[in-house]
Amino acid sequence: MKFDKKEVQTLIQGEIKKVQFDILVLKDLTKPIAPENSIGRVSRMDAINNKSINEASLRKAEEKLDKLKVALSKIDDNDFGICVRCKRPIPVGRIMLVPQSNKCVNCA
Repeated sequence: MKFDKKEVQTLIQGEIKKVQFDILVLKDLTKPIAPENSIGRVSRMDAINNKSINEASLRKAEEKLDKLKVALSKIDDNDFGICVRCKRPIPVGRIMLVPQSNKCVNCA
């Protein structure tokens, strides 16, 4: 089953906007915690832990953004939608769910 490249392109562009917004929010959440803030020791530890989690989420979001941009730049290539490992077509459902993926489910 063939997929509509325009539809996938629109989907990728929408995902890029969403991820860019998520990155802005996460960057705000990962700002340093000022030591002069008068919060308790446990609250400070909790804030530091949350900051670490948000930093990891930020890295994942930035990776996803990079992959989405690569996918968007390659959408007109003849091998778009073809698994880079086994060279078989990636199922349309996978492309619609994970447009930045360059591997089929079996190879991922």
